[in-house]
Amino acid sequence: MATNKLSPGMQQYLDIKKQYPDAFLLFRMGDFYELFYEDAVNAAQILEIALTSRNKNAENPIPMAGVPYHSAQQYIDVLVEAGYKVAIAEQMEDPKQAVGVVKREVVQVITPGTVVDSSKPDSENNFLVALDQKAASYGLAYMDLVTGEFQVTTLSDFDMVCGEIRNLRAREVVMGYDLPEGEEQILAQQMNLLLSPVEGIFDDVHLLGQDLTELEKQVAGKLLEYVHKTQLRELNHLKKVHHYEIKDFLQMDYTTKSSLDLTENARTGKKHGSLYWLMDETKTAMGTRLLRSWIQRPLIDAGGIGKRQDVVAVFLEHFFERSDLTESLKGVYDIERLASRVSFGKTNPKDLLQLATTLGNVPQIKSILQVIDSPVLASLIEHLDDIPELASLIDAAISPDAPHVITEGNIIKTGFDATLDKYRLVMRDGTSWIAEIEAKEREASGISNLKIDYNKKDGYYFHVTNSQLGHVPSHFFRKATLKNSERFGTEDLARIEGEMLEAREKSANLEYEIFMSIREETSKYIQRLQALAQTLATVDVLQSFAAVAEKEHLVRPIFSKENTILIDKGRHPVVEKVMGAQSYIPNSIELSQEKNIQLITGPNMSGKSTYMRQLAMIVIMAQMGSYVPAQAAQLPIFDAIFTRIGAADDLVSGQSTFMVEMMEANRAIRQATDKSLILFDELGRGTATYDGMALAQAIIEYIHNRTKAKTLFATHYHELTDLAETLPQLENVHVATLEKDGQVTFLHKIEPGPADKSYGIHVAKIAGLPEDLLVRADKILTKLENQEQTWSKATVVEKQQLSLFKEKPNPVLAELASLDIYNMTPLEVMTAVADLKKRL
Repeated sequence: MATNKLSPGMQQYLDIKKQYPDAFLLFRMGDFYELFYEDAVNAAQILEIALTSRNKNAENPIPMAGVPYHSAQQYIDVLVEAGYKVAIAEQMEDPKQAVGVVKREVVQVITPGTVVDSSKPDSENNFLVALDQKAASYGLAYMDLVTGEFQVTTLSDFDMVCGEIRNLRAREVVMGYDLPEGEEQILAQQMNLLLSPVEGIFDDVHLLGQDLTELEKQVAGKLLEYVHKTQLRELNHLKKVHHYEIKDFLQMDYTTKSSLDLTENARTGKKHGSLYWLMDETKTAMGTRLLRSWIQRPLIDAGGIGKRQDVVAVFLEHFFERSDLTESLKGVYDIERLASRVSFGKTNPKDLLQLATTLGNVPQIKSILQVIDSPVLASLIEHLDDIPELASLIDAAISPDAPHVITEGNIIKTGFDATLDKYRLVMRDGTSWIAEIEAKEREASGISNLKIDYNKKDGYYFHVTNSQLGHVPSHFFRKATLKNSERFGTEDLARIEGEMLEAREKSANLEYEIFMSIREETSKYIQRLQALAQTLATVDVLQSFAAVAEKEHLVRPIFSKENTILIDKGRHPVVEKVMGAQSYIPNSIELSQEKNIQLITGPNMSGKSTYMRQLAMIVIMAQMGSYVPAQAAQLPIFDAIFTRIGAADDLVSGQSTFMVEMMEANRAIRQATDKSLILFDELGRGTATYDGMALAQAIIEYIHNRTKAKTLFATHYHELTDLAETLPQLENVHVATLEKDGQVTFLHKIEPGPADKSYGIHVAKIAGLPEDLLVRADKILTKLENQEQTWSKATVVEKQQLSLFKEKPNPVLAELASLDIYNMTPLEVMTAVADLKKRL
């Protein structure tokens, strides 16, 4: 549509839309946010709202859709959850006082990575990631705009970048460089990330400091630039950027965390059935977030782990004090989020009341820890800052019955402000004053039915019917004439009315001003509130560790510098909790300094995978600082865990099960050190038998001879058990079974030595395959086993099977390879081949 045909309002809309072409523009018009043109068409479909049009009778009516401003958040959430950006354009002046078109400006852009005010708040972090590149290095910064967390690191390759983004569960990436097509395909298509380009750097010395590399400062500055451009306000709750190294924590890639069900059940995507579900006895939202972080990033520092264990031990020794502590923590609100709401100017009275309640609980929490009287709690006690001056201010100022809105009064307590109290006195007593005037004038005039009424046009007035007009006193003045009556006023009535109206208007304005000043005062304490939040979260997680240790019968692990694993009757804590302690069979795990690899054989469904996961769970829990599920545990401190557990195609990137398997195996054997833990489950299944067996053996030998990592290798290739004869650091173990009268019972118990046979048909029977199919399979198996025995007896060397792993040169094949058939006649070739065939 030609711009000269547009109304000033629509021209304003288009001018603003040009600045935010990649966002849905919500354009405030009265009580609605309106969308126009393509935004309206697309939003109507996504949000399932009505699509109408502006100027319906025009030649080209403008598509239009709208949502009420008071319920807009739920619609914004839907758009952002679907991966879109939303720009909010507000009216910046009162329409009644505006000259011409009302001035409007975008006050915030909400994106998947910058959600701060969702209608469905939860306790999870929402990380926004920024990337930049210099030479072969990548700078990665991330931020949670709600909690203010701000981190940066340098990574050496793009695979590590993708892994870190997956670990952070980010939905949006701010791009500080031009992505090659291949990298864009991976991030945008395979990982389904919203990519947001940014230009310029926000150089904040306070937030960026002086300790970063040039690349890190660059990527962190670009992240700050994007955040300021979208949020359009001061963000004084952001913490100073912290440099971290992935190697400072127990390294686990996204696949490992997923296969071990650390923060969610990989099959259901739910919390139930995960380590997080088992460990979460936290009482605060801040504690819940910190627990997830500790699960995702266990420590590799023995000192840090020991400090956490010491606090857990103290809490376990003081049951009654810990019970009081958990009760006190239930009164702690999410002050990290409250601090961000202060910074964003979104704080309402309820937020401040929750803040005061939390601060009011801190002295009690501090007192409980002091009663325990342990030096290991000294640091926590020291950092429990209850900020009494802020708590007192809120308690004195904010009414406990204050509403959420801040413009309609009833926020500030009586007694806090003398002027406000005066206004309230006028409003409260004004009604009785009017009643007194009404009674006085009725008696003085002799008009028995004289009464005072009120409407918005005439205000307060005396209502006098025509029959009584002769009795109207001289000090009455006419305000309005009706058919059967007239309305009069007096100076006294006008004075009281003026005082009441002034009090009502000024009272609401004054309450708003007082609340804003309290909010401004609260913003001065943001850093102290964030520090308090971190301490409260730490206390909460450590009491949760103690509660879980007590409930699930966990023990404190011992860390040794010897490369030895000694776990007595270990358990997989999540499986045990789901099954019940009575049904779970514990298993001990021992890998000495001389033994690095356990080759695990046994039937499917017998518990090999659970046994392997059990070790990973114990290691992760131990390095989090938690107690572990065993009767006793001695462990080295691992630097990384690598897994290949389960089989699945990666359909998005077009990779088969076997390709995924090989890529994960490659990552493990290339990146693992002698301080790493490797768990390989049934490696090599996705290809032909001899291919798979050859690769499995080669991988085992590589780990044994070069990597020297502690490794559990479960396999159905029984032939691999012969490796124990040639690899001194490898030992065979198997899952025990009990076979009686044709029935097989899996004992779920790991015992030394290799398994003697597999039980695939028995597993198929458990799965419920048809009986006649199972009978047929059994016959085929018998036939194949007989053929294998016949072939075995026909070998040249008695009792020696042809071995894939001990292959010797064959002289016949060597002679065949040496034949120069291109310089032989056809008859000579035929004769030579016949002779070789006979000898073979």
